[in-house]
Amino acid sequence: MALSELWFVLIAVLFIGFIFLEGFDFGVGMSLKFLAKNETDKKMLIHTIGPVWDANEVWLITAGGAMFAAFPHWYATVFSGYYLPFVVLLMALIARGVAFEFREKIESDKWVKTWDWAIFAGSILPPFLLGVLFSSMLKGMPVDADMNIYASFTDFVNVYTVVGGVAFVLLSYLHGLLFVTLKTEGSLRTRAKEAALTIYWATGVVMIAFVALTAVYTEAFADRGPILIPLFAVVFVLYAFLHRLIAKGREAFSFTITGITLIAVMASFFIGLFPNVMISSLDSAYNMTIRAAASGDYSLKLMTFVALTMVPIVIAYTIWSYYVFRKRITEDVEHLEH
Repeated sequence: MALSELWFVLIAVLFIGFIFLEGFDFGVGMSLKFLAKNETDKKMLIHTIGPVWDANEVWLITAGGAMFAAFPHWYATVFSGYYLPFVVLLMALIARGVAFEFREKIESDKWVKTWDWAIFAGSILPPFLLGVLFSSMLKGMPVDADMNIYASFTDFVNVYTVVGGVAFVLLSYLHGLLFVTLKTEGSLRTRAKEAALTIYWATGVVMIAFVALTAVYTEAFADRGPILIPLFAVVFVLYAFLHRLIAKGREAFSFTITGITLIAVMASFFIGLFPNVMISSLDSAYNMTIRAAASGDYSLKLMTFVALTMVPIVIAYTIWSYYVFRKRITEDVEHLEH
């Protein structure tokens, strides 16, 4: 495997790690509006992700940094062509982060409700935008010979990309609800289970639609069918057992299945793109390949040494932090205070 291909895989792993970890953060943020009945419920939900949400976002920052260093042409094309969606994405993430810290600073219903809406918007917009972004990349964007994107509104927003965005939102919400069942006690845990059983069906329908539209609107299955077909077959088999597992209270297994589903969907984008990093809808000759977009060998070698040193440390710290904060959140008010 060439170093450029290795870094393509590593960047895929970073985005997969982000959507798995931050996916349940987004789901918990969405549940603030749909699941919580009072302030105690809201505090419990926020405290389930309070110690880890900011560390989870580091995976996205690292993925962007790795793109910049390993594939500067890819980075330049994506971040210029998708400038507006990325601005909205970053603003949503910033608003959510600020809301977590500010909502309890003033004892005012209007103040708290404002920041609760910021948490909700900052939780539903990022997965939707990421779904739209990766779906449009897989479908193909108007990339010219100079690696510039000249896209219209319908290149970003169309049936396939919207379904991709909705799939990410629903999967994240289901993933988050199951995380709540793992991390809380009492009535909130019961309501999270009931909500997961309800949203299960809509999520399954949208997932089927997304896979079908991927076959229609992209060349992913034509080019990578031997990999993608077994991948999605395994996912759908696991998903078929998910409803029963949720109903029986098998929370860890249920959470694992939604995590595997998110991982598979994100992985499918990179599998479908390979050996390209951008697919041109204008002419296949303008496709940006991994090798053409990559940095020089010296840069990639240096980055590989750094990654081999730092990545195990980051993974170890992540595992340790989840172990430290493994206990369930209860309705004890004193426990919920900062």
